[in-house]
Amino acid sequence: MLYLDNAATTAVRPEVVEAMLPYLTRSFGNPSSHHTVGEEAARALSDARARIARIVGMRAGDIVFTSGGTEANNLAVKGIAIAATVNRGARHVVTTPIEHESILESVAYLERVHGFEVTMLPVSSEGRVSPDDLADALSDDTALVAVGYANNEIGTIQDAPALARVVRERRIPLHLDAVQAAGWIPLAGTDADSLAIAGHKVGAPKGTGVLAVRGRIPIEPLLHGGGQERGRRSGTEDVAGAVGLATALELAEAERAEDAAAVGAICRSFISRVLTLVPSARLTGDLERRLPGTASFTFAGTSGEAVLLELERRGVVSSSGSACAAGSDEPSHVLVALGIAPEIAQTAVRFTLPHGLRRPLDAVADAVAASVAAVGG
Repeated sequence: MLYLDNAATTAVRPEVVEAMLPYLTRSFGNPSSHHTVGEEAARALSDARARIARIVGMRAGDIVFTSGGTEANNLAVKGIAIAATVNRGARHVVTTPIEHESILESVAYLERVHGFEVTMLPVSSEGRVSPDDLADALSDDTALVAVGYANNEIGTIQDAPALARVVRERRIPLHLDAVQAAGWIPLAGTDADSLAIAGHKVGAPKGTGVLAVRGRIPIEPLLHGGGQERGRRSGTEDVAGAVGLATALELAEAERAEDAAAVGAICRSFISRVLTLVPSARLTGDLERRLPGTASFTFAGTSGEAVLLELERRGVVSSSGSACAAGSDEPSHVLVALGIAPEIAQTAVRFTLPHGLRRPLDAVADAVAASVAAVGG
């Protein structure tokens, strides 16, 4: 079985398991405890924080450990926006209609519960955001701009530095959902004010994540209690998970350039072969500015779920889009926002390649062609 659903989750790397093991066994202390065992755990936590900070281009104190990308996005969107309301009365948030549910639902919460105004930026048919459109959407009342660095369904990468320049002129925070970007494109140098990362996308365990938020940005906590993470996220920290996430990110960063080039070449060849073999196939997202390992197609005249079942019967595991929306009968909100008709959006199939892949996917493209033909496409 060939697993090509790595945007949903990845396997935990053996090096990560090895790095975590001591903090699950002999060095099991609570990092808030003031004794030898707790202080050993605290040192490991501090070291993991510094290691992650170097990768994202921020300071160690900017790193907030979370339970994953969803919590990180919730903390950023709600926490930064509510702090802006408290500090200067701002009640306007800007985002796009192609974001992950953790951003869209957080924005909807701000609108419903706190009376925020929400602006949804238009996106191109490839999923790109225009800096000019962003500039036009901003006002003195804008509390936050929240955008995905790379889209989880179509793989389109945004020009984060260009967006950051627009908001910096107005002193408005920019949050980037970097969950899919981590390990594939640089996280440092975006000039974003906050970044969300999920460990299970880069070879760390599920339930690990980070919100990197610059210290100058006020943020209201969502979890209250013991005041951990400098009061930004209460709860006893998962030391082993933090060590594992730091290890996974370091490994991914060390391999990133070579991996992106090799996997990107394989993915481009795969895309070309599928488009040649399957007349109904249409690639979604930006052809050039996309994650190296993401290929998403629609197959008019089919059912995406039926194609997935045929592919799995042929030994290929993929998905119809975001794992968070799995089981929904609704077409992908991302594809609909690109202007794709709902009935076509429901034919979508996404292939997300693993780090370290070095063999061509010609046989997978052949399986795609056979699967589409089998269901009448």
